[in-house]
Amino acid sequence: MSDLGKDAVSMRKAATGLRAVGHHTAKPLREFRTQSHDLGALGALGSLLGAKSEIEEGMTTLAELTKQLDGEWEAQAKLIGEISDAFDLLDVLLAAQAQARAKKG
Repeated sequence: MSDLGKDAVSMRKAATGLRAVGHHTAKPLREFRTQSHDLGALGALGSLLGAKSEIEEGMTTLAELTKQLDGEWEAQAKLIGEISDAFDLLDVLLAAQAQARAKKG
């Protein structure tokens, strides 16, 4: 296997890993969002300080940012997969060119 082939395999593994991130974060993110609406643990102190709404807003923002990151990682995984495919094709073309030169020479 050429260096391009090895790079393609490595990139494919990286893309697969990036695609899996969303599967690993889905449940914790769902639980986090649920908890952002159930801040009873703050009790009277939270209400007195007016912190409850700010905490809810911050948790919602964090959840939204995490969801956006999942989308970014999926887009990067797609791009890495496409580059990997291009490396595979280039590797095949270079091998064919080398064979053609060997036959001529």
